[in-house]
Amino acid sequence: MTIFNAIYNILWGDLITIPLPGGSSLGLSLLVLILIPSGIYFTIRTRFLPFRLFPEMLRVTLEKNSVEKDAISGIQALIVSTACRVGMGNLVGVVAAISAGGAGAVFWMWVIALLGSATAFIEATLAQLYKEKDPLYGGYRGGPAYYIHHLFIKDGSKRKHSVIAVLFAVSGLICWCGISQVIGNSISSSFENAFQISPIYTTVVLVVIAAIIVLRKNATVKVLDIIVPIMAACYFFITLFIIIKNAGQLPAVFQRIFMEAFGLRQVVAGGFGAVIMNGAKRGLFSNEAGSGSAPCAAAAADISHPAKEGLLQALGVFIDTILICSCSAMIMLLTPTGLTNGLEGMDLLQSAMQYHLGEFGVIFIAVILWLFSFSTFIGILFYARSNVAYLFGDNWISQTLYKILALVMLFIGGLAAYQFVWDLGDVGVGLMTIFNMIALIPLAPKALHSLRDYEKNEMRKRRK
Repeated sequence: MTIFNAIYNILWGDLITIPLPGGSSLGLSLLVLILIPSGIYFTIRTRFLPFRLFPEMLRVTLEKNSVEKDAISGIQALIVSTACRVGMGNLVGVVAAISAGGAGAVFWMWVIALLGSATAFIEATLAQLYKEKDPLYGGYRGGPAYYIHHLFIKDGSKRKHSVIAVLFAVSGLICWCGISQVIGNSISSSFENAFQISPIYTTVVLVVIAAIIVLRKNATVKVLDIIVPIMAACYFFITLFIIIKNAGQLPAVFQRIFMEAFGLRQVVAGGFGAVIMNGAKRGLFSNEAGSGSAPCAAAAADISHPAKEGLLQALGVFIDTILICSCSAMIMLLTPTGLTNGLEGMDLLQSAMQYHLGEFGVIFIAVILWLFSFSTFIGILFYARSNVAYLFGDNWISQTLYKILALVMLFIGGLAAYQFVWDLGDVGVGLMTIFNMIALIPLAPKALHSLRDYEKNEMRKRRK
């Protein structure tokens, strides 16, 4: 536990503290020190891709392409990664960021999303460049473990594993087990609050449904194709209704976001560092850019050009943070502060929804959290496929054993919350990020070359 806590503090604790006016300070964790400068670097190297090629991102999502048997399309890979990005962090996580950092945290979440979009492009494009045929599930597989392997192991070498690639794959599997427990606990708690259903009943039903899906060969993507668009659309349109209903408050809400993001009041009160870091940390954790998760789905896509999948995954960051996280922020900021004082987490969000929509709001949040969390669980087991295969080879035994382990963690989490396992997920994603970034920067020129090729040969031809 001492070693584990030391690793947690190195990854997520304040490694460097910068004093600010008014007695405030800005604490920078190792992950923030790695991801934000990397995001700036990739944004510059891609010539501000998130802004310059945003219309192209939208166009690629509407493009129809034929795919090989058992392979998935680029848009299906985006749906899988969106299922994992759009989870509990978009609901309770955003609430926590605003509670700790104020409305200004929302602005810094947006900034991090714009920077993370370029990082997501680089890692997804590399996943496509180094993907392999998948002999078990059909189609393709890959991700950071595979491009890290190619960075450190020369072609023709007899070595089957790279140490850094193994560490990434192990960290991913640990992280996703931890997240499975968090998902189980989140769903059972929300249903107990909304419907007074005992956690044991919710958990048993949840695990049975999950087992039916994940233990079948190719049910994952088919289920997510249905769930993800429905849940995202429902959440967006309900939020849109709340925004329209409270349209008169919007100027004041946006004024509050920008004033608290840069405001003198926060500097004088000593809270400016909290505003920035709560927004930054939530943005980094929510959109997952740089962690190496989404490339596990991106590699599976059968798509005509690697850069296209990069553009799709860059768009995924926008969907997660600019769209879904902003929805949660608006629900909170349009609620009178007097109604939410002293509340936190799920209780705070349910109170806000009750204010806007009455009892329907409480029920809606419980159901939407179930969909968000359940789709995340299905998605992370899709991610796990390629990492299990890298570590243990192509066999059904290792694939099935990991799925059973994740289902057990889902069951345990539904009955009780174990802080150690929650922290295990945070440590896992932190270590994944470190090992992924070790390869991402030296391999970035290959992704940038792919982008130039796409713009020169695909986009220019279309303009003619």
